[in-house]
Amino acid sequence: MEGGYDRSMKVRIGISNTDKLLEVEVDDLKAFKKEMERAIGEGGLGWFTDTKGRSVGIPARSVAFIEIEDTGDGRTVGFAPAV
Repeated sequence: MEGGYDRSMKVRIGISNTDKLLEVEVDDLKAFKKEMERAIGEGGLGWFTDTKGRSVGIPARSVAFIEIEDTGDGRTVGFAPAV
């Protein structure tokens, strides 16, 4: 998933020891990944501004997983492989 940095991406972040799931859309996936890696390395908060202008602080120690979904036009429907 290294391409598509110029499109909005939906990011889901699972919070450990809870059933919470944080979902935001980011415009700059590269910056998001860099900030999350920094925050996890330092054990602090990762701060982001989502596509709606909201500031979101993510406690790095509580991150269980990060899932990234491209919200571009490449969605497929059905069971056939994408061509």
